[in-house]
Amino acid sequence: MRADEGLQAYCGKDVLPMAFNELIKNFDNIRQLMRDFYVFGFKSRADFADKSARSYDNERRRIESWLGEYMYFRQNAGGKNCFISVDSRKIKHNPFYKALKAKSFTANDIMLHFFLLDILQAGVKLSLRELMARLDEDYLYCFAEQMTLDISTLRKKLAEYEQLGLVTTEKCGRELYYQRSSEMVDLAAWQDAVSFFAETNQLGVVGSFIEDKLPAAGEVFSYKHHYLLHALESDVLLDLLAAMEQKQAVRIESCTSKGRSLSLRVLPLKIYVSTQSGRRYVLCWYFKAQRIIFCRLDNLEGVLEAEPAPDYDRLYALAEQLEQKLWGVSLKSKAAQPALEHVELVVRIRAEEPYILQCLEREKRCGRVEKLDAGRYCFTADVHDAGELLPWLRTFIGRIERFSCSNKAVEEKFWQDLAAVCALYGVEKAGEA
Repeated sequence: MRADEGLQAYCGKDVLPMAFNELIKNFDNIRQLMRDFYVFGFKSRADFADKSARSYDNERRRIESWLGEYMYFRQNAGGKNCFISVDSRKIKHNPFYKALKAKSFTANDIMLHFFLLDILQAGVKLSLRELMARLDEDYLYCFAEQMTLDISTLRKKLAEYEQLGLVTTEKCGRELYYQRSSEMVDLAAWQDAVSFFAETNQLGVVGSFIEDKLPAAGEVFSYKHHYLLHALESDVLLDLLAAMEQKQAVRIESCTSKGRSLSLRVLPLKIYVSTQSGRRYVLCWYFKAQRIIFCRLDNLEGVLEAEPAPDYDRLYALAEQLEQKLWGVSLKSKAAQPALEHVELVVRIRAEEPYILQCLEREKRCGRVEKLDAGRYCFTADVHDAGELLPWLRTFIGRIERFSCSNKAVEEKFWQDLAAVCALYGVEKAGEA
């Protein structure tokens, strides 16, 4: 087989046409479809009237090729709903990483990849012009149809490979010489660490790419809480982290629950991860409103137009001051310096229940615990949104002696919920529990 025949077969020109192309150029469209249609599972085909039947079917089959074993269907009055159902305790590898590994490439991309790595054998060091000459003389001449390659294309490809760590450069006089990277890592020795990183780290997709290079091995980890949807936000998170490291302001493209698009100029300051749902947020300074806001990463479509932010240190210090009074990610007030709500909780803890006091101390995110007398403890906190404490406070029901809040709506909500629980169990008054 001639070199050109092999290349054409690899690029799919001499094989039977497929019904759809599994590779993608733009991840944003796939990410939105996977969220709205397959992940949340509440939309039917009729909800995608803005897409042509062909586009819809191609994207659906593309996702099915990655996630087919986890896909299910539910028929209702609105039509057939597709959704993904997984048992996170049984899944050892995040299936959503497959979508991030399906980037399309051109014939020149794949051609240059193999040609360059073939030329740059161990110990070979060549300049840009020498590489160009070798390509022309030893490789491109093999094609039946004359192929031309621009030197600027080769320079860009080498710069990309240098950034990826595939090649290194060395300046000799006025010439820049390229050679294959000689860094060798014993990946097998890191197999368990890479496997754990891939499923637990915020950018675990990096570990998943490395894991693909390792031989199959027995699974040593199982996860009680396995947050799979992180994979769909990996590129957005990486761009936010890069902006934070460089102290840059960015424009974020966000999609609301109603399908509207928002464009906000912000300064990303910190990333927050929920210990309950795994959902991720970015705390940022919103320039237009002149205040701090939280944005959910699963609503972000892109991070664009990064530029230096001279006031970064001052705004970061403001964020650190604000987070001292945060319980979750809710900032009810739209003021630059939001008002605080005061919470007091008195609980009774028997001598044989020291673990209750440990929970009170360990689980509080802010505030303080003080001993009133034998068996009575008081938790107090000043927070931005007292309503966020309610789920945690309810875990102490049965031991609560007194609860008060400066936000009376929150206090009433707490007692109403407690009364509803008592009624459910046939207790007329909370004090009789």
